[in-house]
Amino acid sequence: MGGHAKNIRGVKLMVSLIFLVGVWATMIGSAGDAFAGEVERGKEVYNKYCTICHGGKGDGKGLVGIIHRVEKKGLTWTIYPRDLTVGTFKFRTTSTGCLPTDDDLTRTVTSGILRSGMPSHKDVTEKDRLAVLEYIKTFSIRWEEEDPCDPLSVKKPDWVGSASSVKKGEKVYKDMKCWECHGYEGMGDGPKSGELKDDWGDKILAFDFTAGTLKRGSSPENIYLTFATGLDGTGMPSYEDSLKEEDRWHLVSFTLKLMGLVQ
Repeated sequence: MGGHAKNIRGVKLMVSLIFLVGVWATMIGSAGDAFAGEVERGKEVYNKYCTICHGGKGDGKGLVGIIHRVEKKGLTWTIYPRDLTVGTFKFRTTSTGCLPTDDDLTRTVTSGILRSGMPSHKDVTEKDRLAVLEYIKTFSIRWEEEDPCDPLSVKKPDWVGSASSVKKGEKVYKDMKCWECHGYEGMGDGPKSGELKDDWGDKILAFDFTAGTLKRGSSPENIYLTFATGLDGTGMPSYEDSLKEEDRWHLVSFTLKLMGLVQ
């Protein structure tokens, strides 16, 4: 009898395990189907709004071709749509070399990028904006191979923009040789400004701080993020390791002075 009871319990246990495995497989399958459906919806949204610039393959070779052409100091710079296949993004809250967070991508898709050909898509439903992000990730293997990075903490000190901070920031600007690209007055006319190229070998302009709003936005927090994260794919480096946090904020203060936003 004892052996018979054990066999019954064993059979019941096996049946339970098979049932749980079936439930688990069904849940996994449903989740996979849902994700595949979201990616497919994202593809539809991408083809409607994005492919004209970024191209059907995400390589930046859409019908628009050239977004903008700039002539300055006798030289010509041509601006192209972003190549999404390399997984390199300028505007992130993550350290240089890291992929952007979903929030970073959502912010770019929703608000667009100022002073560029990237428009706002606030009129697109949130569901569709989130779906297109998942489809964009299929263009680069980086999204499968790399673990996500945590966003950097940004907490503006009260003294940012003060006269003493501006003075300290001016010294940082000189010591870090920011003037070599951006010029002594921040007008983008430094001695190396005509030599700059992006990671694709295309000529790029050093930003003219006297020209108005930055592409990321001109709040102290946004300027700080640029100094902390760098603009990957361009000549603008990250100062996360080369400058103390306090000095980065002083550099923000001087940048605000160059932009005419503080005295």
